[in-house]
Amino acid sequence: MSQNKSKKSSPWFQCEQCSAFILHRDIENHEGSCPPTTTAFKHTFIHNDVLCGILEGKPTEEVKSLSTREKDGLVFLSQACMQLCSITIGEKVILQPVNGDHSSFIKQAWPTNEKTLTSVLITKNALDTVGLTLNDPILVKKLGPTEIASQLSVIILNAPKSLEIHAELNKRLLKCFKEHYVKAGNYLTLMYYGNLLKLQVKNVSSNSCIIDKINELSVSDSDKFYLIDNHTKWKVYKSQENYFEETNSTQSYQVEGLDNEVADIQELMNASLGKVKFPALIPIKSVVLYGSSGTGKTTLAKMLAKESRANTIEIYLPDLYSKYSSSPEEAVTELFDNALKQTPSVIILDEIDVLCPIRNGRVGETEKKIVSTVLTYLDSISTRSNLKIFIIATTNKIDGIDPALRRCGRLDREVEIPSPNPNARHLILRHFLRNSPLNIQDSDLREIALMTPGFVGADLQALCSQASLLCARRKGKTIEMEDFRCAVKKIRPSAMREIQIEVPNIKWTDIGGQENLKLILKQAVEWPLKHPESFTRLGITPPRGVLMYGPPGCSKTMIAKALASESGLNFLSIKGPELFSKWVGESERAIREVFRKARQVAPSVIFFDEIDALGGERSSGSSTSVQDRVLAQLLTELDGVTPLGDVTILAATNRPDRIDKALLRPGRLDRIVYVPLPDPNTRREIFRIKLSKMPTTNVNVEELITKTDGYSGAEINAVCHEAAMMALEENLNSEVVDNVHFQKALDLIKPRTPKSLISLYEEHNDVKI
Repeated sequence: MSQNKSKKSSPWFQCEQCSAFILHRDIENHEGSCPPTTTAFKHTFIHNDVLCGILEGKPTEEVKSLSTREKDGLVFLSQACMQLCSITIGEKVILQPVNGDHSSFIKQAWPTNEKTLTSVLITKNALDTVGLTLNDPILVKKLGPTEIASQLSVIILNAPKSLEIHAELNKRLLKCFKEHYVKAGNYLTLMYYGNLLKLQVKNVSSNSCIIDKINELSVSDSDKFYLIDNHTKWKVYKSQENYFEETNSTQSYQVEGLDNEVADIQELMNASLGKVKFPALIPIKSVVLYGSSGTGKTTLAKMLAKESRANTIEIYLPDLYSKYSSSPEEAVTELFDNALKQTPSVIILDEIDVLCPIRNGRVGETEKKIVSTVLTYLDSISTRSNLKIFIIATTNKIDGIDPALRRCGRLDREVEIPSPNPNARHLILRHFLRNSPLNIQDSDLREIALMTPGFVGADLQALCSQASLLCARRKGKTIEMEDFRCAVKKIRPSAMREIQIEVPNIKWTDIGGQENLKLILKQAVEWPLKHPESFTRLGITPPRGVLMYGPPGCSKTMIAKALASESGLNFLSIKGPELFSKWVGESERAIREVFRKARQVAPSVIFFDEIDALGGERSSGSSTSVQDRVLAQLLTELDGVTPLGDVTILAATNRPDRIDKALLRPGRLDRIVYVPLPDPNTRREIFRIKLSKMPTTNVNVEELITKTDGYSGAEINAVCHEAAMMALEENLNSEVVDNVHFQKALDLIKPRTPKSLISLYEEHNDVKI
């Protein structure tokens, strides 16, 4: 151990081996620990402009002419230490506890002659705030480069129950802590309406990155701090529980099954935020995400904003009407101004149809002012090519937005967020169940995806929760496939709530005969889904529509219901007359909505019962009737500019002669199938199905088949029903139906299909097939 020459009056010695400055009294201790470490030092020293000292208290009454907050913001050091560490008076310095359980913090250096040369003095209130105790070892060093904090997330550790989180609290925080330096894990105190609130910084974000607080901070942790300025956004949570509840649900935004939509929007965002250069072009600066509720529009918007690492401004209508805020239009102005000052920025306009509704007599003046304010800012943003701002609006009612917004230069692009298809539902289920105890295979998840047509992301999340609840109810340790089968019956899909009907559980085996018709329907509906590669290989497209015609009571509607049950597709059943409205344009709009919903929940089947009511022959007069306009809209939807996609049309009618010929051409209703009165084999199957559920005696089925020539399937069903009723008339305790009862029923129920109608069907069949 050696020491350089210095004046005897100097208390410091510099070690020639490690260049550390040490006190006279610590020379012997230093000999056994050279070079000293900053993690567990045996004596105080200065090395590489860093003071390794001891934390001590400074009585506040000894500091005069300063407010309490200003006193708490100081750290008192000896002038000799400040000189050796190259710290000037009033300079910001980092205080880093050696104990890894505590986060480093910022104070302002001030000289003092108290205590020892290596003492680090702060006030008692500051000591309590950071959670340290006297005589703790601590490091003091100069503050390095910093960035502006764009957003702080803080929790209140001692929030009173009556405390409300609103804009006034945010303004108070911004005012009190302006020009302060913070990092994740720091503690802050704020006097607010008589309560001394203690806050902890959970995470800090800048325009370039996000720094999250981890559970265990170490001395080797980054000492990068962030400066709070006028534009820093505060996100305040009332408790640890509120913070964890929100961060656990949003810490990793992930929207499955929307890869194409995400890629398109990210491309637009990169151009608007300056990540991709397009010389001499003004990039698209806004997009509207629309679709059914629960499809993930808001989640997608937040995910895109987070991944962009830009400043995020979220505008919600309820926040604009807060009792603590100014007028709503002024609140909108303030939010947009903040985004303009903190570029690059992403602005999220959630529920834009509520924020900016159509301006008519039913909308108040305040709403109109909000719409005008938004329009003004959209125009200003769109014309400034160098402005790094991107706007994402969301809505589930795209037609409810004021038309002035829906043009290029304002809300430029409209992107539909569809209901997930089976593959997307499989990915969503895997995402929701990634941390759940399961006793099912991936093939089981695919089966669940197939049995949940019309389910959006929110429905699938509810389904997983319901299955978990059922598992807990039976005290199981893992979720079983049976839990999902039971849960599916309890969750109603959101995407189908407006027009979904309850389809009876009818199977192909419940329908006697009609094998040719069953095959045609399978070719039109099931084959394209199960074997799409076969159609692609032969260069053809699947049939778009099937028309079933024939006498009443020949199972046309029942077959459609069986198709819905067997295929597991979204099934939209439409009766022709229910779409007509007395209001001009409403009938056509109803047709558009049916097809829009079907495309949204594809693969799907639209079943038009009694289609002759909708697609009847057009009138030859000069005036256009409602039915003509409805037919024109129907033709446009079937074979217009907008493709049908995975939507199959199924129609039924008793009067094919009344249907407009334009509907019957290939490309619209491709397959036209005659459903005749049941032949002997079909009648035999119908009797077999009916009599299998009915106790009978002495019944000759072949005789019944002979005597029911010319009967429809519904009439044969009526014969069986009437025979059972006659047995009950004789004796309410009767246990069987006798042949006599069937004979009486045949005398009562006669075939009602006239020969003239049969001739019409056969003539039509000869022409069309």
